Amino acid sequence: MTSPPTASDPELALAEELFAAIGQLRRQARRQAGRPWPLAAVSGAQVELIRLVRRQPGASVAETAAELGLAPNTVSTLVGQLVTAGVLERTPDPNDRRVARLSLTPTAQRRVERWRDQRGAALAQALSGLSREDRTVLRRAVGIMARLSAALPDGRGVEQHA
Repeated sequence: MTSPPTASDPELALAEELFAAIGQLRRQARRQAGRPWPLAAVSGAQVELIRLVRRQPGASVAETAAELGLAPNTVSTLVGQLVTAGVLERTPDPNDRRVARLSLTPTAQRRVERWRDQRGAALAQALSGLSREDRTVLRRAVGIMARLSAALPDGRGVEQHA
């Protein structure tokens, strides 16, 4: 077992730089494309649930709870709020009527897709201003970041600190 990194470890410095760069990229993209809903309209947890249902339409409450690392009753509460708001639809599973399958409403789907298109277009325009070599490095970095993400522990069962 390896010891935790110390403040002087190069990997810790790289981790901080990576978080800072990703955070800056997300903030800039959000400034360019705005948000699909007003900030006060949805909570951070609701946004994460919306993103997950967009990526995995038809997932159950239990599946989304496991993916998000939240208690099923917490996700059920979020789902109820988003159904009431007209963002999510809950459909009974044809094989097990006790299980609800989740999807975005058509209106919410269009709204999220429009937002994603705007955000993607803004980033694509910025990418076009980079050199071919920089874009090649970024393409390789995307795969590396996916492997890095997969190597992180999922954090389930870890106490969250404010």
